[in-house]
Amino acid sequence: MLQFGKFVLTRAFLAALTLVIISLVVFTLMEFVPGDCAERYLAFKNTQGSGISVEDIEIERKRLGLDKPFVQRWTLWIVNAFQGEFGDSCILRVNIAQLLGTKFWLSLGICLSSLLLAYMIALPVGIISAASSNAYLNNGLKLISYLGLAMPNFLLALMIMLFSTIYFGDTLTGLFSKEYRDAEWSIDKFIDLLKHAWLPIFILGWSATAFALQTVRALMSDEIGKLYVTAAAARGIYGRRLLWRYPARHALSPIVNSLGFDLNRVFNELPIVALILTLTDAGALLIESLARSNDQQLAGAIIFLLTATIVSLNFLTDILLAILDPRIRKSLIN
Repeated sequence: MLQFGKFVLTRAFLAALTLVIISLVVFTLMEFVPGDCAERYLAFKNTQGSGISVEDIEIERKRLGLDKPFVQRWTLWIVNAFQGEFGDSCILRVNIAQLLGTKFWLSLGICLSSLLLAYMIALPVGIISAASSNAYLNNGLKLISYLGLAMPNFLLALMIMLFSTIYFGDTLTGLFSKEYRDAEWSIDKFIDLLKHAWLPIFILGWSATAFALQTVRALMSDEIGKLYVTAAAARGIYGRRLLWRYPARHALSPIVNSLGFDLNRVFNELPIVALILTLTDAGALLIESLARSNDQQLAGAIIFLLTATIVSLNFLTDILLAILDPRIRKSLIN
């Protein structure tokens, strides 16, 4: 038990160290963007007809603390970031925490729901497919998974929108109906969210399911051919008991360990789907902050929050594997 506690503390320290390093990388990239927040904001104001002088830029730079040394500004930024405070947006001059509001968590919920859908389908289907000798079943599942991997999510979104518009007169865009878009959270608003969120969850889950299905099937096929499975079958263990107790149990470890990578991959696919479906979430905000307004403060906050989520998920999966996998438990004792 003491060694397990040391393992948890070690993993927690490594997770915190990873976040510190990533925060340094994100902050450094924010600094490499040509021009600082003061210059970009005043340049934006200048396009609105306001006359801007060099003195105005220097005054704004001092107000934002941009005249301080790099290390001091990074230290202050990371301390505030761990408290959920990222300052103001460069262009919009709105507090980033308030600007994101529930948008980032809605995006994260959509991504996690897509992964949950993917593995709810891929785990049982992949295990059955690997254990089955039915050529029609295996070839059919291969075809479906190849389609999922080959068809881009944005193309699937466009096809569904086109079909729905032609036959039902509804574009299926947005996460909320008009009457709930700016309303306070309630049970009715949550139900309305569920009525709209199924589409981005399905679209993102389409390729995620195909990828997970290929992964599960490959891992199971590899485990089924190993000697310990043959030995278990020789002892009279067969059928579902053999599958779930031996190869499936061992195949789950690398799948659980890759959840952080899968979340990152799904989130990378979210922005383009968000633009097509006009979703008011952090995915669309990330493109807005990077491609349109060049707002590095907002982009840095979103990237750091996503990274912190992935690191936290990896930490939890490490602990879960140490609890569930006998091989990892033995490695902790020895």
